[in-house]
Amino acid sequence: MITTSSWKLTIIALFALSAIGGTAFSLSAGAVNVSLADIWDALQDPAASHRDVIWNIRFPRTLVAALIGINLSLSGAILQGVMRNPMADPHIIGVSSGAGLVGIAVLILFPSYAYLLTPAAFLGGIGAALVIYLLAWQGGISPVRVVLAGVAVSAFLNSGISALLTFYSDRVNGALLFMVGGLATRSWPHVSLLIPYTLLGGTLALIGVQRMNVLLLGDAEARSLGLRVEGMRLYLLAVATLLAASSVSVVGMLGFVGLIVPHAARLLIGSDYRFLLPASALLGVTVLTITDTLSRIMFAPVELPSGILMGVLGAPMFLWLLRRRGA
Repeated sequence: MITTSSWKLTIIALFALSAIGGTAFSLSAGAVNVSLADIWDALQDPAASHRDVIWNIRFPRTLVAALIGINLSLSGAILQGVMRNPMADPHIIGVSSGAGLVGIAVLILFPSYAYLLTPAAFLGGIGAALVIYLLAWQGGISPVRVVLAGVAVSAFLNSGISALLTFYSDRVNGALLFMVGGLATRSWPHVSLLIPYTLLGGTLALIGVQRMNVLLLGDAEARSLGLRVEGMRLYLLAVATLLAASSVSVVGMLGFVGLIVPHAARLLIGSDYRFLLPASALLGVTVLTITDTLSRIMFAPVELPSGILMGVLGAPMFLWLLRRRGA
């Protein structure tokens, strides 16, 4: 007889296999299709025929896609627990918009300080998250108020982005791709930038996993068990914002990953964060590596930004969630 834990571990193992498959697909498909045997040779032998294509172009880009998938999926899963709302994600509730506004301001107004993009995006994201949290708080967190506050704050911040692009139209070339979100030209320096944030954010999320499960019981029950609810929420909010802001600073405002992936994982594995976090991370790798690869090959030689494809997938998912919640 299969126990619940065995079933969840089986699902996680399947997600791990799908992540490996997505990574292999990303490395092999493109303008030049490369076999798995040639990929292995290129990774091992500096003199291999496809070494430059695999090692210098596809491999770092695939790693960036995997790290972004992990970061955004974990951020979405955490926010959905903190806000007690399965429709929350960094993009929808405005965290990405806060990070994006500050990021675009740096790119347009202070391009010489582009190396500060990640910490600046984090400050913008955490500021937006705190404003949303304060607006949604009224004797407790209401899922409806979270979404409404997030939509309002996101609209306000997006207006700021539009104003910057209007007043500084001669400097918008680099900012346009940042707004849509995409992985074009991402390489080894971006991998080096992301890895510390992924490791730190993932570790901090795992540290709080038991407390996230307690939060699911409701504020009153969590307090009766000795949990400092508001302090824990702020901690988790900071972790989710760190993960989302680091992603925004590298690939721009890539939306809906934090919505689709954790919810899909939750449907299969449940809401126990001991299993949900690793499942979301692995599924995030799968979704983003495959999405990025499709964005490269669907309209070749023209590359479609990954954010557009994610929007096409994510908007129907959001509408479906709204209808499901209403039912």
